[in-house]
Amino acid sequence: MNLRAIARMYVAGIRPRAKAELDWFRRQPTLAAAIACAASAINSRGKRYSHQTRLKKVSLREARRVLAASARRIARCKTFDELIAHLEALLEPIDGLGELYTYDTALRIGAKLKLLPRMVYLHAGTRVGARALGFDGRVRALKASQLPAPLRRLRPHELEDVLCIFKDRLATARTRAGHEDMTTRSWCA
Repeated sequence: MNLRAIARMYVAGIRPRAKAELDWFRRQPTLAAAIACAASAINSRGKRYSHQTRLKKVSLREARRVLAASARRIARCKTFDELIAHLEALLEPIDGLGELYTYDTALRIGAKLKLLPRMVYLHAGTRVGARALGFDGRVRALKASQLPAPLRRLRPHELEDVLCIFKDRLATARTRAGHEDMTTRSWCA
């Protein structure tokens, strides 16, 4: 599988579900409702997101309480960067919530606020994918323009998905990309 195929697979099979999920957060009647669902890691079917089932209920309840108390400040955020930085500060003291939870929560609340990432944020799984493409996984975020050309048709939050979902296939896809995109060396610029 090459990078073009990965991008096509994402667009055809994953993007519609991911978009529908963000649309569900956009349609929440109030910011408070969106915060409650996002903080609880609850999806449109009323279930906990599969990659957040290990989180303790007590941690999620505390996150919900803390974020609800900060709703006015959250509403004043003007960019996704500002939103995620605020959530990081609020959630860091809560035991058991990591950077994936913080990113996902910010993305869902950001959908309600019409604030989506302009960068590709790295956390657990996405770091593996970024390293597979030759990036330093210790950076906080990448510019979409840094990623290989076949992936650049995706938006930053979609690229985050790709780095995580396809992390185990990206190293192989990268080696096949040499004939697809001659700018391989510039990927890590």
